[in-house]
Amino acid sequence: MNDSPNRLASRPRIVVLDGATLDPGDNPWDEVAALGDLAVHDRTPEDLVVDRAAGADIVLTNKTPLPAAALRRLPRLRFISVLATGYNIVDVEAARTIGIPVSNVPEYGTRSVAQLVFALVLELCHHVGLHDRAVRDGEWAARGDFSFSKAPLVELAGKTMAVIGYGRIGRAVGELAHAFGMEVVAVDPAPGDAPPWQPFSWCGTDDAFRRADVLSLNCALTPENAGLVDARRLALMKPAAFLVNAARGGLVVEADLAAALAAGRLAGAALDVVSREPISRDNPLLGAPSCILTPHIAWATREARARLMRATAANVRAFLAGSSINVVNAG
Repeated sequence: MNDSPNRLASRPRIVVLDGATLDPGDNPWDEVAALGDLAVHDRTPEDLVVDRAAGADIVLTNKTPLPAAALRRLPRLRFISVLATGYNIVDVEAARTIGIPVSNVPEYGTRSVAQLVFALVLELCHHVGLHDRAVRDGEWAARGDFSFSKAPLVELAGKTMAVIGYGRIGRAVGELAHAFGMEVVAVDPAPGDAPPWQPFSWCGTDDAFRRADVLSLNCALTPENAGLVDARRLALMKPAAFLVNAARGGLVVEADLAAALAAGRLAGAALDVVSREPISRDNPLLGAPSCILTPHIAWATREARARLMRATAANVRAFLAGSSINVVNAG
């Protein structure tokens, strides 16, 4: 088992394996740097993880994997803090066995993610980008009418938003849907308290797909729900419905979604995440009609990234003080 925090040097060595997305130039590492000797790598290929982390007491990672094999080759490593809420990129059980606590940041981007969900919903409803391009291409001037539209426009009031995963982000999405006058139905394996507003109800997964005018995925990716959105469930949805995914790409069988969109069995989809990131050139969604794709930006507002940086510094500070917080592999 690795040594306890009080065996660390007075200036522990801290290595960031993939810091480019958290600090693209506007979110400095100063608060973390004050806690030790800091080395920040923008990106780390998997074959360089051990070399770069070899001298580290503390490693910070966002999406760079730390599997058991790598952890066993890092005898100096004492603490890992994941620069995200999801921590599946670390073999947390192997870390626990070795004696390395792993912390995450459980809450930093709730409002930012919910905001992006509704940016995508509103784009599906109003096709703002399409109409902006039409105006700039001269179509409005050529029409002779004071108004025209190139696609059906949709009002949300009175429609049903189905939220799959009613944790912090799902609840924030539900609140926004309610503010737009929508009925909200939610699916969660461990339902908490219902919100104080109506109309709201809990329902099963298949029922949510049937009832949704807009279906928003806001759940974690687990072995049980991988491929949750498949051909069978897509066939349950209304042809006029929209699907939005700002959670994890693996929740969706992308070939099935592309086929449903191509066949007109779904009015549109908007996804901020895909199964392999960055997106591969052969991803079937790239050629699917009525499909909006954004590059995993829901978490990435300046405000959310600043909160993430502060929370990461707090994780490291607490570990160095011998009172680790946000540990996901305790016991």
